[in-house]
Amino acid sequence: MKKETLLEIILGTVGGLVFAIGMCMCLIPEWNLFKAGVITVIIGFIILLAIIPIYRKDHPKKERGPINWGLVGTFAVGIVGSLLMGFGMSKIMVGTPETADMIVGLITGVVGLLICVLNYPVYAYIKGNKEN
Repeated sequence: MKKETLLEIILGTVGGLVFAIGMCMCLIPEWNLFKAGVITVIIGFIILLAIIPIYRKDHPKKERGPINWGLVGTFAVGIVGSLLMGFGMSKIMVGTPETADMIVGLITGVVGLLICVLNYPVYAYIKGNKEN
């Protein structure tokens, strides 16, 4: 493993953890750490941005080919699934949920998770139809 690759992995892990802790600090009102959380999020984001020059140095630009619609579809399906799963989790976790909120959140979260799981079959289907 190259030194740059290991550095990318370490920076990505540390930056992601710092970013996530800062988001928790901002979004959990019982902690009363909103301002410190914003600063922590910014530090985590800067750590994540530090990966870009390392990545560009190690990976030269590739020539652009035709658009890979399977990959575009995969990203779109992944984003929709992630948003649905996040909505379901927030319905369950935020405030004092009632039974109706719990049921709606659970169903929405499971549907979002299933959409994320079906991401690869969508990619394989789109790629398979393109070759035919």
